[in-house]
Amino acid sequence: MTSADVSLSRAMRGLVFTAPGVVELQDLPRPLAGEGEVVIDVKAAGICGSELHGFRNLDSRTPPLVMGHEFAGIAPDGRRVVVNPLLSCGTCDMCRRGQPQICRHRELLGVQRAGGFAERAVVPAGSLLEIPDGLAWEAASLVEPLANAVHAWGKVGSKTDVRAAVIGAGTIGLVCALWALRSGLPEVTVVDRSRDRLELASRLGATTAGADLAGEYDVIIDAVGSAQTRHAAISHLRSGGTTVWLGLAEEAAGFDGRDLVRSEKTAIGSFAYTPADFAAALEAAGDLDLSWTTSVPVEDSAQAFLSLAGGASEPVKAVIRF
Repeated sequence: MTSADVSLSRAMRGLVFTAPGVVELQDLPRPLAGEGEVVIDVKAAGICGSELHGFRNLDSRTPPLVMGHEFAGIAPDGRRVVVNPLLSCGTCDMCRRGQPQICRHRELLGVQRAGGFAERAVVPAGSLLEIPDGLAWEAASLVEPLANAVHAWGKVGSKTDVRAAVIGAGTIGLVCALWALRSGLPEVTVVDRSRDRLELASRLGATTAGADLAGEYDVIIDAVGSAQTRHAAISHLRSGGTTVWLGLAEEAAGFDGRDLVRSEKTAIGSFAYTPADFAAALEAAGDLDLSWTTSVPVEDSAQAFLSLAGGASEPVKAVIRF
C-alpha cells in the first residue's frame, strides 16, 4: 500500500467553510479525540439558517471550518446519540446562576470548533444524549432546533389560553409552532412569504397560515429577526403582551419604543437552550411530526447549501446524510 493509499484510507468526507461565501466538499483527515472527548460517526446533520447567513462573513466562524451544530450519530460504544453542541465553562457567573446558554465563555460546535458536516466529529463525551431506536436520524437532527423552541416558550411561562403567532416558517418557526400546539395553545398563527412553507405549517396544525399578521396576539415568536419582523411583532401585540425574539437575520431593531412603553409590551431575547431544554426536546421528538426534512447525500451537500444560501425556499429543512 502506498503512502497515498494510506492517506486516502484515513480520509473522511466533509463540507468545509473555506472563505466568505464559499463551502467545499473535501477529503479530510480523520479527527482524533482529546481528553474527555469522543469521535462519533455522524449520520445526519441539519443545515441551519444561521450557517446560511454566517458563512458570508468572518464574524463568528474562521475558515477552514467544518460547520454543523444540529447532528446525530453513533458513539464509539455503539449507542445512537444526538449531540448537544453548546459548550459552557461551568464556572462563570452565568453558569453558576443556572444559565449556561449565556455563559460568558460559551462555544458552539460548528462555530468555534469543528462540527457535524463531516463523516466523523470530535465532541465532548458529556454532550451526548442517547436517542431511542425508533427515532429516525433526520428527526434526531431536529432535536437541537426543537430545544430552541422549548427554551423560547419557557420564557413566556405556562400559558394555555393565549392567542399566539409565529413569524417565519423555517425550521425554528415550525418547531416553535409545533411546541405551542403540543402545549395546548388553542390558536397558533404562522406567517411567512413562502406558500409552500405556509402549506406545511397548516399541515402541521397551525390554526392560520398566511403572509401577514392580522389583529392582536398575546404572544408572538419572531423566528426571523429582521427589522421588519421585529416591528411587526411589537405592532401586533396586545397591550401587556409578550414577544420572544429568536431570529438573528439583522442587527437593526426596527420597533417603536414608545409603543412598547405606553402599552406595557415586553420583548424578550431567547438564545439557544439549557441542558434541561435539550433533554425535554429529545423526550418529545418522537411524539411530534418531524417528517418534513429532506435528506441530502454528502456528495450533494455543497450544491444544496449554496442553493439555500442563494435564496431557495425549498427544501424547508435539508439534512446532510452520511
